[in-house]
Order: sequence, then C-alpha cells, then structure tokens
Amino acid sequence: MKKYIPRLIDKVLDEELNAFGAVLITGPKWCGKTTTAKQQAKSMINFQDQDNKDSYLQTAMLRPSALLVGDNPRLIDEWQTIPQIWDAVRQEVDNRGVERLFILTGSSHVDSSKIMHSGVGRISRLRMRTMSLYESGNSNGSISLASLFNDEVINDNIVSNLTLEDISKLVVKGGWPQSVNKSLEIAIRQNKSYVDLIASEEMETVDGKIRDSHKVFELLKSIARNTATAASDQTILADVKANNESMHITTLNEYVKTLKELYVIEDLPAWTPKLRSKATIRTKHVRHFTDPAISAVLLNASPNDLIYDVETFGLLFESMVIRDLRVYSQYLSGEVFHYRDSDGLEADAIIHLDDGRWGAFEIKLGSRQIDEAAKNLLKLKNKVNVKNEPSFLGVITATQFGYKREDGVYVIPITCLKP
Repeated sequence: MKKYIPRLIDKVLDEELNAFGAVLITGPKWCGKTTTAKQQAKSMINFQDQDNKDSYLQTAMLRPSALLVGDNPRLIDEWQTIPQIWDAVRQEVDNRGVERLFILTGSSHVDSSKIMHSGVGRISRLRMRTMSLYESGNSNGSISLASLFNDEVINDNIVSNLTLEDISKLVVKGGWPQSVNKSLEIAIRQNKSYVDLIASEEMETVDGKIRDSHKVFELLKSIARNTATAASDQTILADVKANNESMHITTLNEYVKTLKELYVIEDLPAWTPKLRSKATIRTKHVRHFTDPAISAVLLNASPNDLIYDVETFGLLFESMVIRDLRVYSQYLSGEVFHYRDSDGLEADAIIHLDDGRWGAFEIKLGSRQIDEAAKNLLKLKNKVNVKNEPSFLGVITATQFGYKREDGVYVIPITCLKP
C-alpha cells in the first residue's frame, strides 16, 4: 500500500471538522483530496464507482439519507455527481446537531439550482491545492511564515542546498502527489496527460456542454503565456486570435469560468487597503494556474528552456511561490493577495491573517533585483493606511542564502520556507 505523505491541510481539516457537521474539500483533480479525506474518515461512499453508480442515483432519487448511513466522519467522494446528496447532508447535520459527521470532496462546482440550501453554518468549505515544496520535501523549512508573523529571532543558518537548475525542475515537475517520487520524465508525461484531459473532456463534466477542444487549448496556452500578470480578457482574446483561432469574448468568459469551476485556474485577487496618498488601487486579478507545471506543459518548457529564458522562468517561479504561499497561509488561517496601484508601486504577495496581521513579499528569481524589491516594500509600508504595521517585509528568491537586511527586509529562498 502506498504510504501517505502528510499534507498541511490535514490540520486545517481536523479543525474544521471540530467546528462543523460537514466539510467540503474542493480542488483540482489529482491534488489528493480523497486520499487526505480518507485519513480522517471512518466510512466512505464513492459516487464515481461505476459498478454502483446507477444504484446510488436511484437511491438518491427515492431516499438520499440512506446513502449517509455509516460510521462518521463519512466520506462522500465526488459528491457533485449526485447533487441531491448536498441537501440530505445539510438536513442530517441539522437533525443530529453535532460535528464531525461528513467529509465531501469535489473536483468541480455544481449548478446551485440543483440544491435547495447553501449549507452556510453547517458545511464548511476548504480549498485544496497541489503540494507545496515543504510538503514534497523540497524545502528544508529553516524559516517559517509563522515566525515572521510572530517577530521571532530568525536562525542565521538559512541556506538552500538546491541550485537554480533544481528549482527549474521543480517548476516543470509541479506538485501533483502522484509524481512527487517519480522521475522528471514521468512527471512531465503525467502533466501533459492532465492538460490534454482538461482540454478534451473535463470541461464537459461541469455542465454537460461540449466545448471546442482546440479553442480550449489555445485559451490555456494564452493564459500560460500571461501567467503571473494582470493581462486583461481583451489581451487574452487577441492572443488567441493571433494563433488563427476565432473566439468571441462571451465564449472566452464562459471558458474561463468553467476552468475556474474545475479549479484549474486560481487567479490572485487584489488587496485593497486604504492609502495615505491619492493613488488608486488596481483591482485586476493576477492570472495563475493552480500549479506552475500546467504553464510549463502549455509552453512546452523544459527545465533547460527555463534556464535560458529568464523572463518566462521568473513568471513561472512566481506562480510556484504563490501556490506555496497559499498553502502556508491557509495553514495559518490567512489569505494571499497582490498589490498594485496607479503610481506603479506593487507587491507580488500580501499575506493577510484572520486576526488582522499582514506581511508583504516581492518574488524575484535572482539576487540582482533584491535591492529594488526591498525599496518597493518599504514604500508600500509607508503608503498603506491600516491599523497594524506589517509584521514583516520580505523578498522570496531562488537564491541560496537567506538573511535579514539592514533595512529590516528579509531575503528568503523559497526552498527554505515553511508555514
């Protein structure tokens, strides 16, 4: 039996089960939702079990509560296949009035018209992502995000043993659990299969509509070329059309919406604090796939290609860092945003915790940009008008050494970071 690799969301799931009657885990296919849920479940029903699917559907039409019988927490895998189960779960939670009853997993959204109640207050929602570098064992964890927030003394011995070439391989390999212990070549083949499946079949599973796979693929390639940027829909549309593929803006918006519902795209929202200056905050989201390996596949980028194309490498590296920061922030009960304003000032990542504390990161591939990034962060500190001063300012890099600069800004190799 394959050994389970612990995930940071394990703790979050346990905490949510202690607070709610049911927890829904969403996220892209193959990110490990079911495997993680099984660690805490005491019984399970899989709605994509082809041998029993028709029987489950008939039972759901007549008496959906019968599908909920079993030891708790009971795992209901790919619940969206039989949407009627949602209201049955919500009703059972109401009837029993206790926590830790059900775990639901899903790889796509469901039509809200098919459910009667949102489940607010009864069913918690958790977003699961692919594995961070710390989870996959590629970050030594010598500096933690929690220690930065708590203003703890940082260990002077922050050193990464990974080279730039190693990091380029991590970008291309991605964080899919099934490829963590596989060779780079196998991981790339699996990633290509994933992208092909999204373009050819998975879009249909959301709402039954058949899409043009060529258009989907061209759209995905355009988003890959614009990873970690705030490219507008019109820019994406022009890019698609430049590759001899006709598409209307309405079609583009509908395709993007479906890709988000499959958790393939996870754009980074803007942070909108009050400012001391008259500058206005840019609220456009920054475009990201759920994992940088998706972009690498679509751009046909090998690790060696990235080494010789620093601009593309930098964008995909930023996307990988954002993925990791999202995983780490969730563990600490926080969220990740980006900041840009009309004066041209920006920060690639703002970590905002539920208790109001916040910190800011710039993400730079190499050391030459660190000085400028640190200056930007200090400008941001003086510009933002919020109750709390930032807990930290930092530059996340692909370099070897981590340290605290004289101006107070941290330099942190991504392969040394943990939650």
